[in-house]
Amino acid sequence: MPTPRPGQYASREQIEELLRAGKSNSAIARHLRCDKHRVAAIRADLGLPNVPAQPLTLEEKWAAKTEPVDGGHLEWTGSRQTSSGTPVMRYREQMHTAAAIAFRIRTGRDPQGYARAECGHHHCVAPAHVDDTATRTTTREQLRYLTGRGERKPYCRHGHDQAVEGRYESDGRQYCEACKRDQRRKTTPRTPSPTSTATRSST
Repeated sequence: MPTPRPGQYASREQIEELLRAGKSNSAIARHLRCDKHRVAAIRADLGLPNVPAQPLTLEEKWAAKTEPVDGGHLEWTGSRQTSSGTPVMRYREQMHTAAAIAFRIRTGRDPQGYARAECGHHHCVAPAHVDDTATRTTTREQLRYLTGRGERKPYCRHGHDQAVEGRYESDGRQYCEACKRDQRRKTTPRTPSPTSTATRSST
């Protein structure tokens, strides 16, 4: 299916190709980001019958909620999680992250772990920029060797198994996820329960 570059005006030839392929006016307008009435006019010129609109595929619905920006990035124009701002989309009663769909578009498989982009553009959903946890780990492990940091130690200084808890920073540095969790628990202020507050007030 022909795809215009960002900002490119859809040509009549592109529209005709999709019309002859049996696509509906809405599907063509959505894919080529052009006016549906223009598509309908070209259909009439060609004498082609109208085609009932087909339900969107997961990928088509995802594409309709993206907007190309400079640098090859894609911004998400759809829904987001309230707390984190993560781009999300509901499809057939299931919730998906936009990054997970982007990863499947590029690789043809479901992501292992959390899918996200590390291109520097906040919440970018460009398929070429999105990796899953497994891919990021492999890439960062390779970077670790290339920068001379050597093999990851099997256990951290607190005894956590790094085959389970070991992670890498984007520059290849090793860290322990279990230690990070412990540190967050220590630094997060504890909110006293209503019962304990009432007990102190009565003494």
